[in-house]
Amino acid sequence: MDQQLQQEGYFGEFGGSFVPPELQEVLHYLSEQFYKFKEDPEFKEELRYYLSEYVGRENPLTYAERLTKAWGGPKIYLKREDLNHTGAHKINNAIGQILLAKRMGAKRIIAETGAGQHGVATATACAMFNMDCVIYMGAEDTRRQALNVFRMELLGATVVPVHNGQGRLKDAVDEALGDLVRNYKNTFYLLGSAVGPHPFPTMVKHFQAIISEESKRQIVEKEGRLPDAVVACTGGGSNAIGAFAHYIDEPGVRLIGVEPDQAPSLTQGVPSMIHGFKCLVLLDEEGQPKKTYSIAAGLDYPGIGPEHSHMKVTGRAEYATVTNEEVLEAFQELSRTEGIIPALESAHAIAYAKKLAPTMGQDQLIIVNLSGRGDKDVEQVYSMLK
Repeated sequence: MDQQLQQEGYFGEFGGSFVPPELQEVLHYLSEQFYKFKEDPEFKEELRYYLSEYVGRENPLTYAERLTKAWGGPKIYLKREDLNHTGAHKINNAIGQILLAKRMGAKRIIAETGAGQHGVATATACAMFNMDCVIYMGAEDTRRQALNVFRMELLGATVVPVHNGQGRLKDAVDEALGDLVRNYKNTFYLLGSAVGPHPFPTMVKHFQAIISEESKRQIVEKEGRLPDAVVACTGGGSNAIGAFAHYIDEPGVRLIGVEPDQAPSLTQGVPSMIHGFKCLVLLDEEGQPKKTYSIAAGLDYPGIGPEHSHMKVTGRAEYATVTNEEVLEAFQELSRTEGIIPALESAHAIAYAKKLAPTMGQDQLIIVNLSGRGDKDVEQVYSMLK
């Protein structure tokens, strides 16, 4: 890909930055600072320190022996983002961006959250670095993820329920962007997914690429070669782009994103604008972003990251859907088989890996990115199963 185009935030036809002029100035400055610090030795060393001593990286690439036997196909490996501090991949990006915000002199941090894991990670980072923290969360999601709301408030964040629209992730992003437009002079928007206007998708990918950086080294150490497939769930796309990043230039590795069948942005979306960038978007009859639903609040978004959109249309990555029933079955199967309770988001990837396994040989390898743990979801799943 042309380096200059990528630096300007385009992945083929997707990406870009379509925001009011005053906000464009802020994003241009953010981009300058990001490219300045991301290769700065002192910044990299501080990031490494916190990822190791605070987040708990590197995390294991666990061979799921019983799951492999149960499915009777390729070896299944789980990249254990569930073992990170705060319980998901979101903390990787939160720590990276908070260190950038600190260097830019920010005192007030805002963020959006769906399942609550990015909100918790942001609130955690703000508590550690003593910054004011405001989290926008759809009102419906505050109900579904009440435990995470309490965790954020316990960490000192102000959680603002968003009642507009469906009261879900898209609406939380709307409110956060509105806050940034009003308060850009003193506010840093710590965006949690690989979406939004440039430089956000590029920044999030940079901080989440640690996932595939580790897994690529780990699988070679364990098996002497690269995997045949990497599977990850996709909502906005941050854990998936992190899990794919270091394999994108390895054509022998299949990259497979898995989304809810009720929010199939990549399998049914069309090129359009949402939240200041161009990507594949689910549109209704009037050309507006479609109402979506997923039992996993973190996947409930009508768009997707621009790089995922690009990889979909070019064929570099594959994208598939699973049903709520398949997800609930996978949630329970991983729990019983490996003693790991996954997040509902991660259970989407497990559900598809189960369908993929019979099509592959026993000499092949699948890495499933286990993006988070299921503590936040057990009450919701209990209610659904009962």
